[in-house]
Amino acid sequence: MKTAIVHDWLNQTGGAEFVLDVLHEMFPAAPIYTSMYAPEVMPEGYRQWDIRTSFMQKLPLVRRHHQPFLPLYPLAFEGFDLSEFDLVISNSSGFCHGVLTRPETCHINYCLTPPRFVWNLPQYVLREKVNPVARRLLPLVVSYLRSWDLAASKRVDYFIGISRAILARIKKFYRCDAELIYPPVDISGFSIGHGEGDYYLVVSRLIPYKRVDLAVGAFTKLGLPLIVVGDGRDRRALQAAAGPSVKFLGRLPHDELKRLLGGCRAFIFPGEEDFGIAPLEAQACGRPVIAYKAGGALETVIEGVTGAFFSEPTVDSLVETVVQFDYRKFDPLVIRAHAEQFDTGVFKAKMSAFVADRLAEHRTVMEHRLEQKREPQGVAGLTWLE
Repeated sequence: MKTAIVHDWLNQTGGAEFVLDVLHEMFPAAPIYTSMYAPEVMPEGYRQWDIRTSFMQKLPLVRRHHQPFLPLYPLAFEGFDLSEFDLVISNSSGFCHGVLTRPETCHINYCLTPPRFVWNLPQYVLREKVNPVARRLLPLVVSYLRSWDLAASKRVDYFIGISRAILARIKKFYRCDAELIYPPVDISGFSIGHGEGDYYLVVSRLIPYKRVDLAVGAFTKLGLPLIVVGDGRDRRALQAAAGPSVKFLGRLPHDELKRLLGGCRAFIFPGEEDFGIAPLEAQACGRPVIAYKAGGALETVIEGVTGAFFSEPTVDSLVETVVQFDYRKFDPLVIRAHAEQFDTGVFKAKMSAFVADRLAEHRTVMEHRLEQKREPQGVAGLTWLE
């Protein structure tokens, strides 16, 4: 059985790329099809992979600024020839589920989310702080992309969603059902800590929708120590707004990050995410999470057992929860046991079973259609009677 994996773009690392890493482990012979690839910013191991790019790879600036090229992605993914493959797995939050496959090919989409800029443009514009010129042009482009995306969804044979929130979006936008399989988290790569430090911790890309500003504002107001790990275009503004109790460490090696996770009093997760891997990495270290009560956190954090919620996306709401929070009431072993339900091994087992079942189902459907074609048809499609 020949398999291909399709991914939106390879010019940044995040949760989508960790899913890709695990899919590649599961299907090591499968080539990776993607719109474009910037090897200089991706893990070195990717250079050993069979990565096949579209015509967009040759466009100037696309690997550094891929958003302005939105109208070209449908052409890029429709341009791939996947006719040789029996199984195609697309890992998408953008366009890659729109690839064209033969009817005999089983196409499974691991849906991180239907594209946000297509289906919820006002929120996307607000959270990404889109400039006024682009704000005027985007509705015209998005109207075309929405029609394309709906058509592209019909090319997928089976959908998998990463959370209940994503299942609801798939049902709403694409009018179809999906299986729930949570993304893989490297729980076994972390060990239990006991919060020896006096600090709270944020680990995040520093971009608008992550809402790190809420954490910075709350801990500046409280005067409590907060460590912020990560980088991004918001870093300068966040540092300017931060008080002396907030420290920015930028990107850190994995071993240093694990040490900080194990030593924190609590992990702060201030944004609304479709799932959120970082809170589970903190829980793998036995540390409780203080999260905004929305999105994927509702499925990964248990109130009073593995963490606590703040109910409004405001500094004051987070301050109120932090003031009432007592990290000593949480059992690191219980928190760790909860996190183990999301381990990479669990993902691999569920994904393997899903692929095997759907391949068998797809083959049965194809064989049935083939048998129908072979039957001699009479007038008006009725089978001739002997």
